[in-house]
Amino acid sequence: MTTQEIILEKMAPKHLDGALELSRQVQWPHRREDWELVLSISQGIAALEEQRLVATIMMTPYGDDAATINMVIVDAAMRGRGLGRKMLEEALAEAGERTCYLVATQEGLPLYERLGFAATGEIVQHQGEPSPVEAPDHVTWSESCDHARLVALDRAAYGHDRSALMEILRERAKFAVIRGDGEIQAFAAIRSFGRGLVIGPVVARNNAEARALIEFLLAHHQGRFVRIDTDVSTDLSGWLTGRGLDHVGGGIRMRRSEAARQEGKPTDHRSYSLVSQALG
Repeated sequence: MTTQEIILEKMAPKHLDGALELSRQVQWPHRREDWELVLSISQGIAALEEQRLVATIMMTPYGDDAATINMVIVDAAMRGRGLGRKMLEEALAEAGERTCYLVATQEGLPLYERLGFAATGEIVQHQGEPSPVEAPDHVTWSESCDHARLVALDRAAYGHDRSALMEILRERAKFAVIRGDGEIQAFAAIRSFGRGLVIGPVVARNNAEARALIEFLLAHHQGRFVRIDTDVSTDLSGWLTGRGLDHVGGGIRMRRSEAARQEGKPTDHRSYSLVSQALG
């Protein structure tokens, strides 16, 4: 059997039950609700063999200039036939001229490099039931009127417009904030995901702010299973382990654009940093 016998079509809610089975096959923790969230702001591609879903990929656009490639799964029985490359090429065609980001496994790294992606960092994943901590006094919950400021801070940190994602998180997440000089200076979100909760994004000016935001969220969710993915450059991995969140893996952060191919380095986003993202 060849990939010419596989039908590719736009991913839709009717594909989500099959997508959930694929994610279970690769031992991802995603619930159907987690797939629904990503699909609601993404352009997905489904690969079907005789009406059976055998591969997925999502292209999540952030405005007209950026996108993430995510939810890349190929059924174990279909691997080694070029289907993964075909799906990725289709997703990149959907992205057009946008700068594309993804997090790669070691196994997927060669394919991504052949298609123009360059490594820009390393993501480390921590999860578990956190140790008891006290909530910092200078961190509070956000208010409904704060949303525009949160969107602005996220854009300053990420460098692209993620307002569609932030609108979804407005409905599904709770936001912890640090205020100063009359406005919010840093924030972190927490929402239901997988086996429990996921923290992200975390936007802060320094590690002290990031740690305070994370501790506040952990303090208010004692006894819950929590996941957080951070860039290794933040140097928070050891600290997170000390808070009871075990290091369980990660991936290579990659970027594809003309600038990335020439320079092989990420963009400088001024004084704010995106400590933890919201989508993998």
